[in-house]
Amino acid sequence: MNWFEKTASIVGIVAHLWPLLPASAQGVLAVPPPTPSSQQASQQASPMVESTRVHERLTPRALGGTTRSFNGPAGKPVELWVPDRVRSGDAFDVVVHFHGAAWLPEQAVAALGSRTVAVVLNLGAGSGIYDRSFADPAAFDSLLVTVTREVAVVTGRPSRMDRVALVGFSAGHGAVRAILREPRHLARVDAVLLLDGMHTSYVPEGQVLAAGGMIDSMNLVSLTTFARAAARGEKRMLIAHSEIFPGTYASTTETADWTITALGLRRTPVLRWGPRGMQQLSEVHARHFRVLGFAGTTAPDHIDQLHAMPELLKRLLSR
Repeated sequence: MNWFEKTASIVGIVAHLWPLLPASAQGVLAVPPPTPSSQQASQQASPMVESTRVHERLTPRALGGTTRSFNGPAGKPVELWVPDRVRSGDAFDVVVHFHGAAWLPEQAVAALGSRTVAVVLNLGAGSGIYDRSFADPAAFDSLLVTVTREVAVVTGRPSRMDRVALVGFSAGHGAVRAILREPRHLARVDAVLLLDGMHTSYVPEGQVLAAGGMIDSMNLVSLTTFARAAARGEKRMLIAHSEIFPGTYASTTETADWTITALGLRRTPVLRWGPRGMQQLSEVHARHFRVLGFAGTTAPDHIDQLHAMPELLKRLLSR
């Protein structure tokens, strides 16, 4: 395991557990005491105490519909939520969310008010496990086939899957980039939402840009290819990121900048409120491609991105 996966796994663990904790516990865990090892390898969100923004949090609530579960990649459970309105039609859309407690993306899908089902996978810590789990294109094929079958069980009749959207929070982006490497999956997926989750290594490993390092673009190629299609109006893509600087691997700001430059675009400075008390600082907009840059270098700022999913998903998919 290289530095990128080792360090990403720590942030991934925090990101996976955070939404499940009460606010009081989040306040404590957001400020871990520094240790010699953590000071040498700056690999997390800043431990600074931050009270500038509200950091509003959603809470679980009853949504109705039907929940099912089945085994997916690596034998991990896939959680499926089918809203009641799916029963009224022969076709449905699907949002596949990688990394994070299922209730939150289910709320985001429910807020769409459409015949869209939510599929949630949690495969472990670090983007590497997500990437490896979908390195074989058959894994995504199997997932879609099984979702279609399970929805048919719920509705009591054959159902056809229409539009497919992928959402990657934090480490979950590893699955998205792996899926999009396969040309027929790139063609099949209609929309992508990345929530503070587009990372890669430095070259040489661990050497930041300011010290002469470069971005390892290997993990960004498939995502940038999709971004280019969105900028042409053929797909839909929204990248939201914080200002967190991991130190040992490329930040979401740096990877977004790489993609923006590759598309020949530039950021526009803005200053406006976003969801959950977030503060937006920059924006890129080209047809159906958007990048939203938000303030914040702390762990709560990272989790803000996940709790902003209802608003950001609706913005991504609105026609």
